[in-house]
Amino acid sequence: MLRSFQTVFGLLAMAFLLLPLVAILPLAFTDSIFLNYPIPALSMRWFEELATADVWRLSIINSLVIGLSATLLSVVIGTMAALGLNGARLPFPDLLRTIFLLPMVVPAVVLGVGLQISLVKLGLANSYLGVILAHSVLCVPFVVVSVSTALQGIDPRIGRAAASLGASPATVFRRVTLPLAMPGVVTGAVFSFATSLDEVVLTLFVAGPNQRTLARQMFSSIRENISPAVAAAAFLLIIGTLLLAGLSALLNRKKPKSAAAGAPE
Repeated sequence: MLRSFQTVFGLLAMAFLLLPLVAILPLAFTDSIFLNYPIPALSMRWFEELATADVWRLSIINSLVIGLSATLLSVVIGTMAALGLNGARLPFPDLLRTIFLLPMVVPAVVLGVGLQISLVKLGLANSYLGVILAHSVLCVPFVVVSVSTALQGIDPRIGRAAASLGASPATVFRRVTLPLAMPGVVTGAVFSFATSLDEVVLTLFVAGPNQRTLARQMFSSIRENISPAVAAAAFLLIIGTLLLAGLSALLNRKKPKSAAAGAPE
């Protein structure tokens, strides 16, 4: 009886999460200029518009450039922060962890206003670097959480054993710690990239006309004119996120063997 209840509850939870996606995704293939059912005919015209219209094409390129750059920067900063919080004897470690996680809980509007003021003073307002830095602030907590979780699962005796065999701290990190923590790094990178692609509020505050991302373009299109091109863009975002999640799961399954092979003898 309990197992049946758990199965039903799980199916209902999945339906609650997936039904909004199921409702919007088929509209990306409609031949109509309206977002409504029933679909009169199937067509790829809205995907063609994403590829041919300058405003959509530029927004996709901006999203990829900003997302990849913010992911790289957040992975470097988040991994270093997780290593420092995990290994060092710092005063008030719980307070420091909370500070790193603040961008996840602070309202996006408050964070956007603060970042806009800071970037204006630094001379980075309405620039690609400013948008990348703003997205990185939002992405770093995901890397800190995932890498910290991975580091907690590593036996500290492995690093001490490598050091006792003559490995320098840099070698221990490169050959032992980093390979074992790589699943957390990959997971953090995937969440960071997905968060950057989906971010709208910060982009509205810190980006200029030339840094219009796909999410911001979708938001503007919904305000001005609801077009099925928005559904096509949402389809690309959802499929891309699912592919990234699948790639992350695949890489994480292969990491233990490679990490074991990379450990010093």
